[in-house]
Amino acid sequence: MPVHRSAGAIIFRETKKGKSLRQAQGKEFLLLHYPSITARGTQGGHWDFSKGHIEKREKTEDAVKREVKEETGISDLEIIPGFKETIRYFVNYGGKKSLKFVAFFLAQTNQEKVILSWEHQGYVWLPYEEAYKKITYTNAKQMLNRAHDFLLEKDV
Repeated sequence: MPVHRSAGAIIFRETKKGKSLRQAQGKEFLLLHYPSITARGTQGGHWDFSKGHIEKREKTEDAVKREVKEETGISDLEIIPGFKETIRYFVNYGGKKSLKFVAFFLAQTNQEKVILSWEHQGYVWLPYEEAYKKITYTNAKQMLNRAHDFLLEKDV
């Protein structure tokens, strides 16, 4: 079975409220709207984090920074040490079932403006609770929970 590896980032920024309070509640998380077309031809899509394929001989952290820049235009990105979570799931590539691993890092930016790539149809910055509700997939919700807990525990 083919294996694919990707890397992504749970990106957050501090709001003015967060800068004064120094707590995870004052942070907003970036979600991207990935388009999809249903079997009936209607627009669907899902909300998730920035992520993409790791190129041959590319370091995982470098792939994260490259993918985030390509997908969002964000170049001001600091990967927070100590947080790395990997999820795995099955995907269908060209009619063949493949196993996909995605390593997620926690990253902070001061850049609010997002310039979307052709791969996405929208974005939103949301506080934790709203981001949790908007995320489509359970594994992405779990990643956000872990990132949020990490921010609270480490007082980042």
